[in-house]
Amino acid sequence: MAGRVAVRAGEAYPVEVGCGLDVGALAAAALEVGDCALLTDSTVGPLYAGRVRRSLRAAGWRVLETVEVPAGEGSKSLAVYGEVLRRLARAGLMRDGALFALGGGVVGDLGGFVAASYMRGISLVMLPTTLLAMVDSSVGGKTGLDLPEGKNLVGAFLQPRLVAADLGFLESLPRRELSMGLAEVVKMGLLAGGRLFGALQRLAEALAGDARALEELVLLSVSFKAGVVAEDERERGRRAILNYGHTVGHGLEAASGYGLAHGEAVAAGMVAEALLSRRVFGTDLVGLHERLLREAGLPVRVRGLEAAEVLGAMRRDKKRRGGEHRFVLLREVGRPVWGVEVGEEEALSAVEAVLEAA
Repeated sequence: MAGRVAVRAGEAYPVEVGCGLDVGALAAAALEVGDCALLTDSTVGPLYAGRVRRSLRAAGWRVLETVEVPAGEGSKSLAVYGEVLRRLARAGLMRDGALFALGGGVVGDLGGFVAASYMRGISLVMLPTTLLAMVDSSVGGKTGLDLPEGKNLVGAFLQPRLVAADLGFLESLPRRELSMGLAEVVKMGLLAGGRLFGALQRLAEALAGDARALEELVLLSVSFKAGVVAEDERERGRRAILNYGHTVGHGLEAASGYGLAHGEAVAAGMVAEALLSRRVFGTDLVGLHERLLREAGLPVRVRGLEAAEVLGAMRRDKKRRGGEHRFVLLREVGRPVWGVEVGEEEALSAVEAVLEAA
């Protein structure tokens, strides 16, 4: 059981999807074998770093260093970033080396920015271990760090040379983490329509860990995202549709002090933005959103946050222009519209609708 998607952005690269992937051999086919380093976190490292190192060495790679950072969003910081750079420098990794990022979205975002900036750029291989990273953050070249003032305010674009999405990694993933990834799958199904939207009928199977359902949803999601990225690599136009649910979602995350999980924030964000879509376009997709998200095991409301704080965080959103909030909204399934300007009162009303009292 395996599949491949070609991402045609910058230098085209493959996304390999399957179980029991030979990372070392796949990487050897994608770039020149040589020195490398492995970046992982304190949750994933003890489970899988040894296996990945053995695969790399069997294919001829020289693993100079394994850097393990604390698990969690806190590692997307300037302090952790600086420490990783110093570890690579002390290990002697040079400009012709490669960095393998083994982990979820945090490791991918951090590793991507390290690879983009270390010695002005080294090769990057993404080894996503969460469903969210497989279907979204490992593909497309966005990297980023957080600041106290907001999420992903520091970063760069760097396309990886290879993404190897081994579905076997998902076997150790808690059910809640599977739900986090399914939030992005639901998002892409609503944006894409067609076959991917139809495949959302397998959400319950995927949540139960069915390998074939997961493979289908991962491959279709990656294929859709690859097409969007190929058309607009630097997010100057259509790629902005991938931010659906994220304008409110990032505001919810920031207002919670990043205690709210990304997938749960995006789920509530999509419901809020479906409400805005109904007000702007008159199409009522709110019930559809809530049904799909519940099938994916996700909440559609958030407890314990103040709407004013969420709105304050949204004012620092990178997509904001000229004092107006800019949203991706749905005219209907498969017909997203980006750059829709919404005033403060309408935005506040949508946020309030997805908040519950503590």
